[in-house]
Amino acid sequence: GAAVSVGGCDVSEESGKMIAGKVAEAGGPRVLALIWMHGLGDCGASWASLKQHLDPIFLSKFGRSTQIEWKFPDAPLASVTINGGATMTSWFDIIDWPICLASRDDEPGMKASIERIQKEIDQLVASGIPSRNIVVGGFSQGGAVALNTVYRSKTPLAACVCLSGWILLKDDFAKASQAAANARTPLFWGHGLFDDIVLHEQQTEGAKLIQDNTKIPLNSRTYHCGHSSHPLEIEDLAAFLVEAWSADAAESPAPAPQPPADAATASPPL
Repeated sequence: GAAVSVGGCDVSEESGKMIAGKVAEAGGPRVLALIWMHGLGDCGASWASLKQHLDPIFLSKFGRSTQIEWKFPDAPLASVTINGGATMTSWFDIIDWPICLASRDDEPGMKASIERIQKEIDQLVASGIPSRNIVVGGFSQGGAVALNTVYRSKTPLAACVCLSGWILLKDDFAKASQAAANARTPLFWGHGLFDDIVLHEQQTEGAKLIQDNTKIPLNSRTYHCGHSSHPLEIEDLAAFLVEAWSADAAESPAPAPQPPADAATASPPL
């Protein structure tokens, strides 16, 4: 059968590089950053539309005194089990399909991706951006990597975003998150109610694991869509990021879970 993918574009060395101005000198603009990971078979450049959607919102909220650095890294090329061993961009191996609660984890692959994204974080900090100004997020596979990177990291961060993703390495996730620097770092988790690729049960059970066993402030929302982003989800994400990047974000209570949003045309890319 045809190879499974949630997107696709030509991978180039340029697509994962920083897409914004240089980091300001001391006394210059406040600099924020977002590292965003794509899904299986996709590439960082295909998510440039996220920057186009959110930059005007951030400009209106923060003004020109704040600068946003965007990083869209590409996953390495790897053999993927569910695609008969075919090579494609993948943050870790996908062994079972669809991705349900019983799906097996590629622990070595996930740990390698955690290290890869931690290096992205370290590079931003080395460039002069305070780690508490950095958000790590992603879609599908990328969201799964974001969850395990942020909540196992020794670097304090602003927030984590998971769209249509799931928690891997569940056995020690809660314990690891409470020992990490982001035990109380807020999480936005959006998921499609009709997702037939990463089943909605992954969000339901993942949210329960977090709420019952961690102190992570969770903003968990469900949308009437499949395995895709949703226009209302992007609006909710924008509001979450504004709050996370605001001075008083740490003092704000976690929003209560919301009912599914009304159906609408999903926003690209898939």
